[in-house]
Amino acid sequence: MTIDYQKLRQHSFADIVHDYTQKDCMLYALGTGLGHDPMDAEQLKFVYEGAPGGLQMLPSMHVVLATPGFWAKEPWTGIDWKGILHGEQRLTIHRPLPADGSVVGKLVIEDIIDKGPGKGALMYSRRDLFDRASGELISSIGSTSFCRNDGGFGGPAGPTRDPHAVPERAPDLHVDLPTLPQAALIYRLSGDYNPLHADPAVAETARFPRPILHGLCTYGVACHALLKGVLAYDASRLRQLDVRFTSPVYPGETIRTEIWREGDGQASFRCRVIERDVVVLSNGLARF
Repeated sequence: MTIDYQKLRQHSFADIVHDYTQKDCMLYALGTGLGHDPMDAEQLKFVYEGAPGGLQMLPSMHVVLATPGFWAKEPWTGIDWKGILHGEQRLTIHRPLPADGSVVGKLVIEDIIDKGPGKGALMYSRRDLFDRASGELISSIGSTSFCRNDGGFGGPAGPTRDPHAVPERAPDLHVDLPTLPQAALIYRLSGDYNPLHADPAVAETARFPRPILHGLCTYGVACHALLKGVLAYDASRLRQLDVRFTSPVYPGETIRTEIWREGDGQASFRCRVIERDVVVLSNGLARF
């Protein structure tokens, strides 16, 4: 079965309602490494409901709210789901969310780019989050999926979206954050139960020596690094967070986020694993 461009492009997805609690916010933050230093009052703001000023949501948590699940696995899509890679993540925050509430997610397929037989396809999707009570738009969450085995279905060859380019000069600062050996086992409780991140046998089948960290967990670590290095832990200031995924992280490794200050409320960044000197997130853009 192959992709039917018009059918997939025009598919109407059901709205997803997601009620979340302070416990969910704390669990997400713990999964991304907040609270590693339990004496750090700035980190406690995201993992302890009794912190001065109250509990805050780590802004990257927007991307795990009101998700439709792994819908690309459904036969009607025509997608070879085993060949899908999460290529890019985008987040635009229109207003911060409280530490508990109810949101509605609305998913659309923005386009599917046919790179040709044997070259795969790019699928651009967007999920908008709305406040369930007021209907106000909260955030827009974009994703690029690389469908490695689905090229040649007869769809448009472009246009493709160019990733943000980081400066060629040395970064202005870096923030090193450790990940726990059990980080993936904690993070999966925020909704991504793919056994690749928990089961050594599944990881071996996928040719990894051990379970890997979720890409969106690494994304959350980058969010923490930007809050620490640029925003003085003021989560309300972050408005955009875009990245390209380039390599997996193994739980227990240390992630160094290299940051370029670009003025006018903008920073570029990339993340590398110190132990292997491998770039794991690239083309990062933050606006605040």
